[in-house]
Amino acid sequence: MNRSADETDSLLRYSLVAVWLLTAVASLFELNGQSRAVLAAAGIASPQWLVQGLIAGGALADLAVGIALWRWPGRTSYAAALGLMLVMTLVATVLQPGLWLHPLGPLLKNIPIAALLWHLYRRAAP
Repeated sequence: MNRSADETDSLLRYSLVAVWLLTAVASLFELNGQSRAVLAAAGIASPQWLVQGLIAGGALADLAVGIALWRWPGRTSYAAALGLMLVMTLVATVLQPGLWLHPLGPLLKNIPIAALLWHLYRRAAP
């Protein structure tokens, strides 16, 4: 690998770190707002402990992946991030398939994120 490729990969990785860490923060910040509304739209509005647990669990998973990508870049972290993203995308698709048609593309954005993770995975040392 040359220096330019290493710098590009680093920029890609740190952009993904930001996505996961800031998503975790946003999910918790909006615990009783948009996060709850997303679950309510999917038919999950109660009990309150379940709703808060799902939001907190998702935020903790995002936080863990963000930290892993930041602290331990490599195939394991990239595969974990890709796996989590795929599982969350499948769950969201089952619960709210209309998110694929949302004008801001909350699920569509996962396609380039998957491509970035696959690129980084392939370039990482085995």
